Amino acid sequence: MQVALFHARQCLRRPPLAVDVPVGAVCVRENRLIGAASNMRELRGDPAAHAEVLALQQAARAVGNWQLQDVSLYVTLEPCCMCAGAIWQARVARLVFGAWDDKAGACGSLYDVPRDPRLNHQTQLRGGVMEAECKALLQEFFHQRR
Repeated sequence: MQVALFHARQCLRRPPLAVDVPVGAVCVRENRLIGAASNMRELRGDPAAHAEVLALQQAARAVGNWQLQDVSLYVTLEPCCMCAGAIWQARVARLVFGAWDDKAGACGSLYDVPRDPRLNHQTQLRGGVMEAECKALLQEFFHQRR
């Protein structure tokens, strides 16, 4: 989660018009980092450029396969519906996230896509890891934007 937080902080180091909500994500396989990203929606002008999606794309390239059945994904904020769908589609084995997202979270807050028994794959999930640090970064970002 420390590495995911490092990537989240990178969102704040960009030029003013490219600053994004500070979310970071990393993919780990066999104790090796195979994907890492921060939100890049503003930088790329792309609504799908969430940290989770970008990290999963890197991981798939590193593995040479879209199926990431032995990969753990660490994210600083509970993934949204789009990212939860990407996690499900990629067959990610384990999801660990920091701050819960009561407004848009799809991994236990509003929805629980990764553990939905109606789907053909379920992901192990653990939320609230380093929650205070992850939440503080987000709160500070939104406080400065007001």
